[in-house]
Amino acid sequence: MKNNLLIHLGLALLRIAPSAFMLTHGLPKFQKLISGNTEFPDPLGIGKTPSLFLTVIGEFICPILIIVGFKTRWASIPSAITMLVAALVVHGADPFEKKELALLYAIVFIVIFLLGPGKYSIDRK
Repeated sequence: MKNNLLIHLGLALLRIAPSAFMLTHGLPKFQKLISGNTEFPDPLGIGKTPSLFLTVIGEFICPILIIVGFKTRWASIPSAITMLVAALVVHGADPFEKKELALLYAIVFIVIFLLGPGKYSIDRK
């Protein structure tokens, strides 16, 4: 029983802390998007505005869903993809130190996808 409690507390911490940290990267991009300033890198060749929009989904919208535990597994997919694009495409030619944070975030979001949100989430209510 106690072990089960610790597992679910661990899953909540895994969900909430990195997603809250991700918001510090996503909020400025969200503010940029709603202000109408769509100047943004286009690493996949889909256009600056679609690139910014998809990044806002991965770094701002989905982390909010992950924090509250709503559609958590689905929300972790865009966040993981966004971080993999950042690490492997945007910083693909950079040294490992430039890729490390994005890769750590990607791993966390992949683990969230694999393990689910845990008991302390909207998904489990």
